[in-house]
Amino acid sequence: MNLTEEKVCELCERKGVETTVHHLVPKEEGGRNMATVNLCIPCHRQIHALYSNRDLGLRLNTLEKLKKDEKISRYLHWIKKQNNENIIRIKNSRERRMKK
Repeated sequence: MNLTEEKVCELCERKGVETTVHHLVPKEEGGRNMATVNLCIPCHRQIHALYSNRDLGLRLNTLEKLKKDEKISRYLHWIKKQNNENIIRIKNSRERRMKK
């Protein structure tokens, strides 16, 4: 059995995906030793493409808050329909691009 087959993204709940560790409060916002969740790479990238670390640390610092967020909720509706083997491209949100 392949190790990735056992892994599940805690955000989108897709099975058989490669996961990474996401600090619910970003390390640069003081979350180095705080709670983490395992997210698939597309979900992890999408969260950081949509929100700054400050927003994540102040407003979206639990799995429940992430799932309830309007932008992430729309993304989750879409990603759950995607094949695990598809390469998913993530772009920064328009708001994040404008801030740079």
